[in-house]
Amino acid sequence: MTQSLWLVPLPVVVPLVAAGLALTFARRPRLQAVISVSALTIVLGVAIALLFQADGGPLVVNVGEWSAPVGIALVVDRLAALMLLVSSIVLLGVLAYSIAQGASDEANTDEKAPISVFHPTYLVLAAGVADAFISGDLFNIYVAFEIVLGASFVLITLGGTRERIRSGTIYVIVSLLSSVIFLVAIALIYGATGTLTLAQLAERLPAVDPTTQLVLQTMLLLGFGIKAAIFPLSAWLPDSYPTAPAPVTAVFAGLLTKVGIYAIIRTQMLLFPGGRLDDVLLVLAILTMLVGILGAVAQDDLKRLLSFTLVSHIGYMLFGIALASDVGLAATIFYVAHHITVQTALFLVAGLVEQRGGTTSLDRLGSLAKLSPALAIVFFVPALNLSGIPPLSGFLGKVGLLQAGIDRATPLAYAVVAAGLVTSLLTLYAIVKAWNKAFWQPAPEPLPEVRTPRSMFAAATSIVAVSVSITVFAGPLYAYAESAAADLTARSPYISSVLVNGDRGDGVSDGDSADASDSADASDSADGTADDAGTAGTGGEDS
Repeated sequence: MTQSLWLVPLPVVVPLVAAGLALTFARRPRLQAVISVSALTIVLGVAIALLFQADGGPLVVNVGEWSAPVGIALVVDRLAALMLLVSSIVLLGVLAYSIAQGASDEANTDEKAPISVFHPTYLVLAAGVADAFISGDLFNIYVAFEIVLGASFVLITLGGTRERIRSGTIYVIVSLLSSVIFLVAIALIYGATGTLTLAQLAERLPAVDPTTQLVLQTMLLLGFGIKAAIFPLSAWLPDSYPTAPAPVTAVFAGLLTKVGIYAIIRTQMLLFPGGRLDDVLLVLAILTMLVGILGAVAQDDLKRLLSFTLVSHIGYMLFGIALASDVGLAATIFYVAHHITVQTALFLVAGLVEQRGGTTSLDRLGSLAKLSPALAIVFFVPALNLSGIPPLSGFLGKVGLLQAGIDRATPLAYAVVAAGLVTSLLTLYAIVKAWNKAFWQPAPEPLPEVRTPRSMFAAATSIVAVSVSITVFAGPLYAYAESAAADLTARSPYISSVLVNGDRGDGVSDGDSADASDSADASDSADGTADDAGTAGTGGEDS
């Protein structure tokens, strides 16, 4: 299949251009909505095309035609393509939900959503997420995280209530701490290797002192672990997410923690394949699963319950990363795709519950199954999926992870398998408790007579349908995840695609790039890690 490299930057460029247009039309919310929907629809189409094209090998674009490692490389391999596709679907679905909610708020409540700010900020968030997935450079990943952070703070504090400002402040402080750790790690890595290009780091890091490698690996894990909400770095999440508007909470819970998981997968597999911290990650996986789900069981608020289940299920993904096998990674990639859609769907449905019942407190809700049977169904399906009930995708992903753990056949791996089974059972218990209290038990007081807007319901149902479709198309999706996992463990497809000529990528920046390449070679020679003499760029052509 002919690779269309011009598609690679579009998931970042299109939302940014659209954000500028949306800002220009700040006084025309309907036109803003059209711009936002059009932009994310284009991104979804591009993501679908990239998914098929990346199946033939990674797509690499050197920004400004500067050859890697001098310039910034944008790389779409199977993992990045899959993440782009799932994130595009979720972002578009949540956007549709938020537009419907905005229209409903204007018509029925005195809480006016600042739509003029929402659209450009949401598009900037989409661009930042895409940039994190396709960046082939550590510093560019940092920039992407900062773009996401800036947009996130605006979105999480929409409405400007005291509670939202408080939760947004906690979110920003924790995220800034993560950013500082990440930035220091970047500086140390550059000092140790002379490069920040991921492909070249994969070649140079093995020559670095093992103790220094361990420090660098630990710092990256700390930075990404905060963003992914891994225990004990997860305390901020249940207090930050539930207070935000429902669509914001949904996209944060479904997607943003997975950006951290993606960064961990990419760096652990590509830069630190030795597995020196695998046992530590397995222990953290156990603690993340159990602490998270025990917190969920203790909650009497639906949004907080879902937030704690989000934390606990991050443990499953960490489990697969720690195993670092093809089977474990394939299950993790599949589970990430499943969890993004299911968790987003549940938070959107929680927003519908709040709209219909006036609250998300399980002690004050009740009788929703009688009042709104359709709402009961759209909650029930993703809830069972999250719990891992056969034959849904949550069950398939967990089976793959548990099988990978049994294959490892170590006491610690067996302990994580046991923790995974207990977590799955407690997830089912927590979900059934919420289902029973909100939908079947009589409400302690009559619920307000509020009609749920059909457009909001349709948007939430579409994400539920997407989560179910992962079960329907589990075979092809799991096969794609297995191929992505094989690429990750082999490492060579990614490295050789970026560094086409062995020590540098293609491009037309011959003079400057050659100088930089010579400098890099001189640095290697000084460290006793010299590679072959740098070769000149070839002015590669898009095929």
